Amino acid sequence: MTSSWSGKRVRLRAIEPDDWMAFARFADGDGRRGGRLDLPRSAESYRVWAKEQAVAECDDDRFRLAVETTVAGEVIGAVGSHRTGRRSGWFELDITIGADHRRKGYAAEAAVVLLRFMFAERRYHKCLAAILAHNEASLALFRRLAYTEEGRLREHVFFAGRHHDLVMMGMLVGEFDRRHAMSGP
Repeated sequence: MTSSWSGKRVRLRAIEPDDWMAFARFADGDGRRGGRLDLPRSAESYRVWAKEQAVAECDDDRFRLAVETTVAGEVIGAVGSHRTGRRSGWFELDITIGADHRRKGYAAEAAVVLLRFMFAERRYHKCLAAILAHNEASLALFRRLAYTEEGRLREHVFFAGRHHDLVMMGMLVGEFDRRHAMSGP
């Protein structure tokens, strides 16, 4: 039997306290994650974060799940809904895949599993994604998923000594269903 939380190559699951080491590895060697420079973090801060995530309540459909490979059971990233507008029917998706596992289709499959849940089970109408304009890989990923660029916030994010544009992308439930089918594989 196939789980609603699994694709062919990835499975979404709750974050466990022991996952902290995997999340500590997700930052590139230079401290960049998703095109942004983060402050160095201690191992203890990752332990505390993972422990907090393991017991976190799903607050108004805001949550984060671990992405693991179905073959090896290795945690390779996280996907989640971090902002919602329930009355208007929208949510914002974010995804992080560790550097060693990028550009292998894991992010797209994990996103589809989460989108199917949010659209079919939680009855949302629209999903948003905010992507730094210079992050061509993420922009290409969301375009492949059937997102449309809805706007650009000029010089909206500051890091690495300068301001960067933020691209807002969106997908409606019907667009998702046409591309990915609401009732998964």
